[in-house]
Order: sequence, then C-alpha cells, then structure tokens
Amino acid sequence: MHLRLTDFERVASPALQPANTNDPRPVLIVLHQETSTPGRVGNALRSLGHSLDVRRPRFGDPLPDSLDDHAGAVLFGGPMSANDPDDYIRREIDWIAVPLKERRPFLGICLGAQMLAKQLGARVAPHAHGRAEVGYYDIHPTAAGRAMCAQWPRQVYHWHVEGFELPAGAELLAEGGDFPVQAIRSDTAYGFQFHPDVTWAMMHRWTTKGHERLELPGARPRREHFADRAVHDLAERIWLAHFLDHWLARAPLGEPVTALREAAE
Repeated sequence: MHLRLTDFERVASPALQPANTNDPRPVLIVLHQETSTPGRVGNALRSLGHSLDVRRPRFGDPLPDSLDDHAGAVLFGGPMSANDPDDYIRREIDWIAVPLKERRPFLGICLGAQMLAKQLGARVAPHAHGRAEVGYYDIHPTAAGRAMCAQWPRQVYHWHVEGFELPAGAELLAEGGDFPVQAIRSDTAYGFQFHPDVTWAMMHRWTTKGHERLELPGARPRREHFADRAVHDLAERIWLAHFLDHWLARAPLGEPVTALREAAE
C-alpha cells in the first residue's frame, strides 16, 4: 500500500497536532558552514510555529549565555571533528553546559551529538577499522528508547566517520552496528548520530560534493542512498516531526507514534 504524507496525516491526525503551541520563542539553530541549512528539522520546527534563530559560531556569531529567550537549541553536523583544536569547536562544546545546567531542550545531530558526548565526558573517535556510515543503516531502539517512543524508523540516514561512547549517566536510546551508540538522552538533552535533518536536496548535494566518502569502507553506493530514501524517508519524516514537538514540550511521545507506524504498514 502506497500512501502520501497527507494520507498519513488523515489517518493519524491527532498525533500530528502540536503539543507545544503556546511557546512563541524561537529555537536556537547552530550551524557549521556558510551554506548549511537546518533542513527538515528547520521545516518541522517552523510548522510547529517556531521561528529560527540561526547562529554560526565558526564565523563569529555569539552563543547566548542563557536559553531563557529560546524554546530550545539544536546543534547540527559538519565535516569537522569534535576533537579538532579550533577555538569555535571548544567554545561550542563548553557552551552545551548552558542547556544542560538550565535543563532546557537540547538536540545534537551527528557532530552536535558528538559534541554533547564530549561535554558529558565521553570519547569521540573514528571506527577502529576505518569504517564509515554513509547512507541508510538499521537502528535498534533499546528498552529506554521504546519507552520514550513506541516505534522508531527501521533505517535512518547517516554521514559520518566518527562515533561516540555512551556518556556516564546517559541513557542509550538506539543502537547500531559499526557504531553502537546511535541515540542518547541525558535529562532534557538528546544526541542522534544519524541525520533526520537531511532533505532530498541536501542528500543530492552531499553525495555530489562529498563523493569521496562514498568510497570509504562500509559506505553505501550513491544509487542506494536515493533508493533507500524512497523506502524509509516517510516514516523518518513523521517520526522526526512528532519527536521535535514533544521534545520542545518535554512531554512523553507515547502511543501516537505507534498509530503513525501502523498507518504506514
């Protein structure tokens, strides 16, 4: 059965109703390249009624001393490493202490998740045998992950050569193969090793400009990126919108996600 997104919305419309409609504050968006965008995450946040406060510390933008003026913060990916000695990398890692201390909604994606792990005292490093995750790969939610979200997408998009260990005191929400730690939670902070933010245009750009990564051990061929997207993207898109809504509201996701996945079957 082939359904459009609007079909899913009709089947499970209660699950897509914003849970956090009363917070008018923008979401802080931290990007790492001049041409980077918040992609699907930005689209989903705007659809939930939030404006975006985009900052690029690498190019001189300051980060706030407090998140009192923001509904939450998302720290995105990039080709650099959380282990790089650049001042802006160290400043961003140090800054994550702000949402942690204030117990404000924080989400790190790929590099952002690795920075969160570093702030929490965990190790970030390449795979021991030089393998990469570039393309779609299975993830497996843990008991803690299923308690947070009844159903997860079976496969999600990756673009990384480094991973991170589980920080002390953090919950492991989802596991993977070559990179076992795929999603974590530490109080109100979340880290995803994968890229739910990637749009079709971003995927096209990454696989074109970053084509050399497609030759790394473990990477998927370019054609599989788009073939797998046709299979797995819709479930990931709906899951992301629902996650972001409840992440900002700091409410449990619960059963509505199950309804979404049952509608997809």
